[in-house]
Amino acid sequence: MDSTGGTRYLKPHPSSAASPVTELAVTITRQSPAQLALDYRLVGDLSLLRMPEPRPPVRSDGLWRHSCFEAFIGHMPASHYWEYNFSPSGAWAAYHFTAYREGMAPLLKGSPPVTHAHIGSDVFEFSVLLDLAWLARAPDSIGLRLGLSAVIEDRDRVLSYWALEHPSEKPDFHDPGGLVVALD
Repeated sequence: MDSTGGTRYLKPHPSSAASPVTELAVTITRQSPAQLALDYRLVGDLSLLRMPEPRPPVRSDGLWRHSCFEAFIGHMPASHYWEYNFSPSGAWAAYHFTAYREGMAPLLKGSPPVTHAHIGSDVFEFSVLLDLAWLARAPDSIGLRLGLSAVIEDRDRVLSYWALEHPSEKPDFHDPGGLVVALD
């Protein structure tokens, strides 16, 4: 298990089709117990990707059906956990699960994430600042772990699945084995 801070590299799931993405990294910064910064950096032929157009940030479901960056926070072994989805468009979603893929409900705590996108010729950078003040005050905030992942859609609408770890035979970002970064 790694501890918070530094740059981590996501890898495609073995079952994912070939992707125009050559590198996908995330720099993690715990600015305080109340804030978590995630800086995603995607390198590849961006002309071959489908990236949603920027729009005002709004909570939206189903972001994982297209290009989307994700963060999961929970314990090992997992009981309940939280999922965050961030679209390059600026749309976002946050959920609480009471158990593995069960009891899903919108997470209504904390401020909406602050996001910023920058597109270069072959690099897409996407920064997220999460307000975790509500979690820092929670009685079960000790021993939390982080899993990072992304769904990348190419121009032909084919999805590839990227994560720090792929513990399952099929892509499954909810698998608690993907919670590999300590948030302490």
